[in-house]
Amino acid sequence: MVKKKKPSLLLPVGAAVLLVGGGGAAYWVLTHRGAGSGELPVGADVIPQDALMTISVSTDPGQWQKLRAFGTPQSQAALDKNLAQLRDRLLTANGYDYEKDIQPWIGKEVTVAFLPPPTTPPNATPNTPLVPQQQATVMVLPIQNGLQAKQILEQPRPQAAGKLVDRTYKGFQIKESQGAVPQNYSATVLDGKFLVVTTDPKATDRAIDTYKKDSAALSATPGYAQALGKIQADQPFGKLFVNLPAAAAAATANSGQSVPPQNLAQVQQMQGLAATATLQSEGIQFKSISWLKPDSQRKYEVRNTAKIMPDRLPADTLIMASGGNLKQFWQDYNQGAAANPISPVNPEWLRNGVKSTVGMDLDQDFLPWMDGEFSLALVAAPEGSPPSMPFSFVFLVQSNDRRAAEKALKQLDDAMANKYRFKIEESKIGDQNVVNWSLPTGGTSIVTHGWLDDNVAFLTLLAPIANTMLPKPTASLADSDAFKAGVPAEPSPNNGHFFANISLATAKKLPLLQLPPGNRELVAAVRSIGVTAAISDERSTRYDVFVLLQKAGQPAPLPSPTLPPATSSGDNPALSIPSVPSPSP
Repeated sequence: MVKKKKPSLLLPVGAAVLLVGGGGAAYWVLTHRGAGSGELPVGADVIPQDALMTISVSTDPGQWQKLRAFGTPQSQAALDKNLAQLRDRLLTANGYDYEKDIQPWIGKEVTVAFLPPPTTPPNATPNTPLVPQQQATVMVLPIQNGLQAKQILEQPRPQAAGKLVDRTYKGFQIKESQGAVPQNYSATVLDGKFLVVTTDPKATDRAIDTYKKDSAALSATPGYAQALGKIQADQPFGKLFVNLPAAAAAATANSGQSVPPQNLAQVQQMQGLAATATLQSEGIQFKSISWLKPDSQRKYEVRNTAKIMPDRLPADTLIMASGGNLKQFWQDYNQGAAANPISPVNPEWLRNGVKSTVGMDLDQDFLPWMDGEFSLALVAAPEGSPPSMPFSFVFLVQSNDRRAAEKALKQLDDAMANKYRFKIEESKIGDQNVVNWSLPTGGTSIVTHGWLDDNVAFLTLLAPIANTMLPKPTASLADSDAFKAGVPAEPSPNNGHFFANISLATAKKLPLLQLPPGNRELVAAVRSIGVTAAISDERSTRYDVFVLLQKAGQPAPLPSPTLPPATSSGDNPALSIPSVPSPSP
């Protein structure tokens, strides 16, 4: 992710001023700072409040150099290739060099905002053909040195395809390209403070309206500054904000699925999600927070009681997720998933699946006694296990009613025996009773369930690993070096974790990680991903994430710039930056 000999903000800034040069814009996402109120990202008074998402990234060359040192030699090479292509298409083709033309005047970070897509016209009919419209992007580059910006950005630039036009809106000079391939751009300078570049003239007008306080800005989002104060970080590399209700509405519209108004209203009680990213010696740390609207009817129950599940799982756990209360988690998920067309699991599908498979009611037979800690995990199979069983799926849950739990499990055993002819047998592991399911054809049991103690039920599926957890793991996940290094210690107390040991899963050839060749370099660069979650108060939740990375060492310089073959010349000059006012004393 960055530049030539001296790494730089090639990606965001290059995209921004180049977009001024009439080239195509490619943008990808990285994920602030600030107790009380946090420091808002640059451009927060320029970006309209209804933006779906904003991303800010540092312009500090040292931070980019540190980022590029992560990964493997292969991932570094893949990244450098992409960066060189991006640089040549966005910067070189338009006559810009980051170190000479941008770095002398740019501020400490730049921000990119994605505006909501245009809404359907009110007079449209069901038969009205839909014309695809591009989602507008706004880029805000702070001008730290106005004199250097004026001297550099007003220099003539090479020719480029497309027509250049000038216009004025509310006293601001705007330069726009027309007929440029693949994308037209619009650019303006706001009082010598910000260079604003957009992919749509209407978006430029909206940014000006916002700057002049004629419409609401991102900075006025309720709870935003306060939320940032809770995730402040020293020298953040990136900042992210997601407008949750707007993003959910856009996702629903794009999915083509209808959502009942009462379900959509639940999502509309959400306000936002914010995150900061900082570069650590061993990887990238993210602090994130999501919060509800100040007047939301919905409130969180502040209970951070997750403690024991990492101690119950063996050290060779590949992936795990845990929480403080399964019953409550399911209720919250069920409520949110009903209004989210891209939820990974449809609650009704799961209910119907349980009913049709074993004739039991998920909400009546299982959830009432599952109101304690829980965990879902994939654990590597022991040495000598059949190749067809490389791992075991493990489910753990604390129960408040063992009698009800045993009744439900007995009913489940009977259903599997009577309907599917599974062989159900009781056995012992140590002094603990367990129940095994074997296929009708015989052989190794593929399901084992029982109790780890008086109130923690377990079930394993596929590889037989129950003996590694009973009575407790010889080496637990919580005590493993991988878990300690990869899972954030804060917030504490917490309401659960997520942990993926990518290095171990890759070594074990976990089928889930057998990705296409183009993605393997990215996976190989990651050692593990750890998340710690907590409910901060009745209207906000915290998630700290740590991505533990490989370290490839000092990256080589990017290849020398080359002019892309697709660049063509025309009769009009490249889109130049609007005049930068001379800085006042």
